[in-house]
Amino acid sequence: MSGSRKAVWAVVGAVVVVSTIAGAGGMAMSLYANHRQKAQVEQAATAAATPKSDLARFAVGPLAALSTPIETKTAPEYAFRDRTGTAVRFSAFEGKVVVVNLWAMWCAPCKAEMPTLQALAKAYEANEDLVVLPINVDATPEAAAEARRFLDDHVPLPFYSDIRFQLPFEFPGKGAMPQTIILDRQGRIRATMAGEADWSSQQARALIDAVLAEEPKSE
Repeated sequence: MSGSRKAVWAVVGAVVVVSTIAGAGGMAMSLYANHRQKAQVEQAATAAATPKSDLARFAVGPLAALSTPIETKTAPEYAFRDRTGTAVRFSAFEGKVVVVNLWAMWCAPCKAEMPTLQALAKAYEANEDLVVLPINVDATPEAAAEARRFLDDHVPLPFYSDIRFQLPFEFPGKGAMPQTIILDRQGRIRATMAGEADWSSQQARALIDAVLAEEPKSE
């Protein structure tokens, strides 16, 4: 076989290989999409069948997807880090209402809703009983540094991080991004939101005020 024919067959072979890989990749993406869609349907059905607390009245407008289970669980005792690298756990905020927001720089909806969390933090800045707690889950030092700079433009939001990207799976959202969780004064999960929301909205303020107004109850 001449050199030119060998070159032609090499090109043909490469095209066949690329086409095969592309086909396999497309099939994998299709299977993933189908699996994700099925999981979303199952989650929606489970959420619809789960008894809801009286906070469900705030699941309207920008908080329409808010989940408010009647059976509450305590936030996980999972250690994340503050700006200095010191380990922090949710139990450190006991006695306060905490708005936990799990976010990343690669998550466009996370960054889009951050100004609304900033507005929420500013609105309650004089209220020591409320903490707005964004926790970044970027897994590289470069991305984490970029995230710190991003939050520097959203004062008074503090910077916390979980470089293991584990926290999103410790909460009911099971990996959803962004994911926001409302903890009451006893550290119990009272409401969760998977996806972007306007946390400066009237509905969000009403939800926060309702949890702040609750009297502490013993287990």
